[in-house]
Amino acid sequence: MEANGLGPQGFPELKNDTFLRAAWGEETDYTPVWCMRQAGRYLPEFRETRAAQDFFSTCRSPEACCELTLQQPVSCFLQPLRRFPLDAAIIFSDILVVPQALGMEVTMVPGKGPSFPEPLREEQDLERLRDPEVVASELGYVFQAITLTRQRLAGRVPLIGFAGAPWTLMTYMVEGGGSSTMAQAKRWLYQRPQASHQLLRILTDALVPYLVGQVAAGAQALQLFESHAGHLGPQLFNKFALPYIRDVAKQVKARLREAGLAPVPMIIFAKDGHFALEELAQAGYEVVGLDWTVAPKKARECVGKTVTLQGNLDPCALYASEEEIGQLVKQMLDDFGPHRYIANLGHGLYPDMDPEHVGAFVDAVHKHSRLLRQN
Repeated sequence: MEANGLGPQGFPELKNDTFLRAAWGEETDYTPVWCMRQAGRYLPEFRETRAAQDFFSTCRSPEACCELTLQQPVSCFLQPLRRFPLDAAIIFSDILVVPQALGMEVTMVPGKGPSFPEPLREEQDLERLRDPEVVASELGYVFQAITLTRQRLAGRVPLIGFAGAPWTLMTYMVEGGGSSTMAQAKRWLYQRPQASHQLLRILTDALVPYLVGQVAAGAQALQLFESHAGHLGPQLFNKFALPYIRDVAKQVKARLREAGLAPVPMIIFAKDGHFALEELAQAGYEVVGLDWTVAPKKARECVGKTVTLQGNLDPCALYASEEEIGQLVKQMLDDFGPHRYIANLGHGLYPDMDPEHVGAFVDAVHKHSRLLRQN
């Protein structure tokens, strides 16, 4: 630590590194915890901040992203990170800023979600996309938000950056929005496999400098969201998703070294990708995130002891009483064990969840994980 209290990049010295130590596989005094979508619609502050502008305008405002990030997790009060001690913050942004930077129009429709007015329908539509090398320069506002947030966190907890994985981004770009079947995107995989690989390669080439740029801007960990892994069976996943997941990790780590930047732990979260846990554990990521459909003990048997696991309480468990939340957390911690583990939900928080129940979840993780280590 330097005399002025600043770290090597000029950021405030980190005071709570429990999340990072768990991600790297080191022993910790308690189990660290954070929540996907912890800076989200369940917060009254979030709804008030968002009311004045549309979603992607918010994403393009570093000041707004910083404010929303620091409002996490759970209170109408102004300093919830002090009231509910999460062990990591995640920058407020969206995975679809990457397709936007590639030149596609994306809007957020109230009550519906993301919409692409002109999705990719034919192979020649790929010609509409910008050079992936320009994506990072188009997303400078994300980097500014990360730097600003890292400064204002004042070293309380680490800051996580993130992006969507290539297959998940492809589904939105082809489907034109969300889908229950991903039939149009999967049609591409079967009818246009070469074009599919071309698109997935474009997305990979865009993601790598974007993620490296997040670290250069101050992100201390990275999570890759393969949110639509469950729409692919093992064969399609191994052919069209896994190679690009691996390549992102490999290239990001190499470019960080080339840039003289310190390595950061990387997390892969492939929702409903239980059929690929063993492969994901060997894909170059320090942490494998689990959704709530995976039994912790079976997951550990599958991945071994060389990676940290993250997850995986059913988000809907937060609709339970605070007492039952505590019981469910205790069982989850017992199943995962005290080492190489980061507590989280099995997916993101939902808009109608009670912030106080999120706080009960966080408190229960800290309480029971300390008790677990005493026994």
